[in-house]
Amino acid sequence: MIQTGPATPDDATLTDHGLTAATGGRILLLACGALAHEILAIMRANGWTHVDLHCLPAKLHLRPDLIPDAVERAVRQNRDRYARIFVVYADCGTGGLLQARCAELGVEMVEGPHCYAFFEGNATFAAHADSEITAFYLTDFLVRQFDAFVWKAMGFDRHPELIAMMFGNYETLVYLAQTDDPALDARARAAAARLGLAYERRLTGYGDLVPALERAAR
Repeated sequence: MIQTGPATPDDATLTDHGLTAATGGRILLLACGALAHEILAIMRANGWTHVDLHCLPAKLHLRPDLIPDAVERAVRQNRDRYARIFVVYADCGTGGLLQARCAELGVEMVEGPHCYAFFEGNATFAAHADSEITAFYLTDFLVRQFDAFVWKAMGFDRHPELIAMMFGNYETLVYLAQTDDPALDARARAAAARLGLAYERRLTGYGDLVPALERAAR
């Protein structure tokens, strides 16, 4: 089943935006559903009419071991329709397995360990990573979907006593903001309070995702 529009956290199907029947010189961005909003914004800003977006369910991040196989299936299903496929995932907790799988398939992917790093900029994130081991990061997507991907996924709605157990070593919730949205800022601040953490917001924009997609779209 093909649905039109960006993937939602509860969407278990593959999702497309603007797919066409003719391959021609078209490029496919095969992406995590958690990045759909940002990728579509970059596509619109650049006027890329030769680029299509195909999203896998964002909930795969709750089981990173499933990501390589899901990416491979999607690549194989779509490769005859496109001149090029670019995988818009970082390592995302796969321990290098996704990079190895992409190499086997002959497709490129975004550099970086996770979206926190490439949104802030991989070099910038790496420079302070050792000093922020007590930081818990959120992006725009995770702020919007905090209940689904953090609160309920970790069982805090049923067992609030788990918060101290799972977040006892964290000190700060760092919101890496892709957009300057006061409403999201307020929601991120509230999430920090719910977890008992200090709050910090950094406006990163789209970071290294922009040059990565620009290279892929050429």
